[in-house]
Amino acid sequence: MSVDSKIRCGVVGTGSLGQHHARIYAALDACELVGIVESDDARAVEMCEKHSCKRFESLEALAEACDAVSVVVPTDHHRNVAVPLLEGGCHLLIEKPLCTSLEEAEDILSAAKKAGRIIQVGHIEHYNPVMGYLENAVTKPQFITADRLAPFNPRGTEVGVVLDLMIHDLGVILALVRSPIKQVDAVGVNVLSGSEDIANARITFENGCVANINTSRVSMKKVREIRVFQPANYLSLDFMNQTGHFLRKEGPELVREEIPIEKDEPLKLELASFLEVVKDAGQPKVGAELGKSALELAIQITELIHAEK
Repeated sequence: MSVDSKIRCGVVGTGSLGQHHARIYAALDACELVGIVESDDARAVEMCEKHSCKRFESLEALAEACDAVSVVVPTDHHRNVAVPLLEGGCHLLIEKPLCTSLEEAEDILSAAKKAGRIIQVGHIEHYNPVMGYLENAVTKPQFITADRLAPFNPRGTEVGVVLDLMIHDLGVILALVRSPIKQVDAVGVNVLSGSEDIANARITFENGCVANINTSRVSMKKVREIRVFQPANYLSLDFMNQTGHFLRKEGPELVREEIPIEKDEPLKLELASFLEVVKDAGQPKVGAELGKSALELAIQITELIHAEK
């Protein structure tokens, strides 16, 4: 791909999240939003009129017109959408989780390898400015707590809360701790759907770090927070509001400092990074292997929850 040419982009699925992929692609200078695949006629008309793009009737037709595509359909459709697009020659950003099973993950990874195409998995918190700070500040994590709470939304309930929401924090914690897992314990309960809506996981790593993760999709409020305890200091950050503070021991005193974070829209940063990777034939920050590792851990936690029932 030449340095000056715009990347031709598409979006499969323009629902509550996919519409924002379309919006951002339409606004970014590095690409052109060529078109969408959307099953809802009214939404397809709305998106095409708003962004002056085309509705394609098949994945194959979209793939022929595009260099890169966002896959933003329900998780249980990821494999059946991703593989034809990869075979059609497209680089893909697949929303998290990568898919619903390790077998599907292998199918997707195999298709990408065969086609020589890039897969970036949409673990959006890795592109949040908060994560940029954590990656530099976390050097020896001893204990991590993560809380992710959200009001109930029928969208996403084709999977449990672990695959729907907790997987965000699993990806973040795996990237920060960088150690093999020693033990996993988990509990969860169904409340408003046919799978777990509330879950807690405790992960012990080989290096001694322990992570405790609380996740709910039946909360009255939204919370996306993480706390990291290290020797002589403590970090508390808010992914949603992009704020945080740092506590450190200075002599006998505890000193609190607000963390300066340059706020930005994580999805915009994520898509801009994806386009850079496509242009330069580079490696994404969250590639298929990290996406698969987070999926594998999420499946293990889900199976532990089901075993308790």
